[in-house]
Amino acid sequence: MNRRVLTIVLVCAALAVGGVLFVSYRPSSVGPEPATGAEPFSASPTPERDAPPAAVPRSTRRTPRSGAGSAEPEPAPAEAIPELGTLRIDVDVPGAQVFIDRQFVGTAPLTAENVKPGTHQLNVTAEGFDGIAQTIDVEPGPRDLTFRFRDVRLDATLAVVHKHRMGSCTGRLVATAQGIRYDTTDTDDGFSVPLGDLEMFQVDYQEKNLRIKVRKGRQFNFTDPDGNADRLFVFHRDVEKARQRLSP
Repeated sequence: MNRRVLTIVLVCAALAVGGVLFVSYRPSSVGPEPATGAEPFSASPTPERDAPPAAVPRSTRRTPRSGAGSAEPEPAPAEAIPELGTLRIDVDVPGAQVFIDRQFVGTAPLTAENVKPGTHQLNVTAEGFDGIAQTIDVEPGPRDLTFRFRDVRLDATLAVVHKHRMGSCTGRLVATAQGIRYDTTDTDDGFSVPLGDLEMFQVDYQEKNLRIKVRKGRQFNFTDPDGNADRLFVFHRDVEKARQRLSP
């Protein structure tokens, strides 16, 4: 064998050996080999890393503090306290005129609003009736007031001297809507009768006496202890008005 042929044989042998080595070095699995110390990829989920977070029980959730995103309800506003008074006025005579501190406010029934708290003078007038005057204390908030003209109001007293044929006695005449009575220490002269049972009820301004006769009874002549006929006249006027209103 010449040198040229030997060289070719050696080259072919070397190539054959190199191919065998190359084939034996090729890895069996496809894809790059992971780096040393790196965790190999796995398609199946791991219980610690890939599992969804456990649901937190509702009772253990924390309520966010006040601030942005807080769900706490706002406190209800405090109810305003009225500073002025409101008077609801009713009268048993429709159309009666109502005055507060001498200022006309309207005809009854009415509602007077924005009345300052404190003491006020209230007057109510109606045609054919005596006027009603009353001092009222107004407080903040509403208040109902009712006035009755048709009710007979009478509360009159008068110190008197009863003249007898022989001598006299002192006492006091008291008149109410229920009747009139004479209170005295002389029990034989005292009486108490309804207003409708007065057969005579007259005042003589010049004689300065008041004559009262009880129906089916005695007649009394009363005078003022100081000789003041005006007191007798005022007492007679008040009682007579009540008698006229009660007479129907």
